[in-house]
Amino acid sequence: MKIDADKIHDILTQSSATQPNSTRPAPDNDTDASLQVDFAAFIDKATQTPPADTEAVQHAQELLLSGDLDTLENCREAAENITKFGI
Repeated sequence: MKIDADKIHDILTQSSATQPNSTRPAPDNDTDASLQVDFAAFIDKATQTPPADTEAVQHAQELLLSGDLDTLENCREAAENITKFGI
């Protein structure tokens, strides 16, 4: 089977997308094309989150400040978790 080169050229010219007035330079457009996002819904959702368990938070703060968590075992476990899961 022989492929006719003229038919290939005709198919390519018919299927290629052409832009009208392609010789005209693009207009100078200073429009910001960045994504416009409305953060109001995110802020509303964040302000409506239930309050944290203040007792648990206070207990965690006390443990951190006491230095009781700074053990060799906890340091080793933290290092293993960092290598396993990343920071």
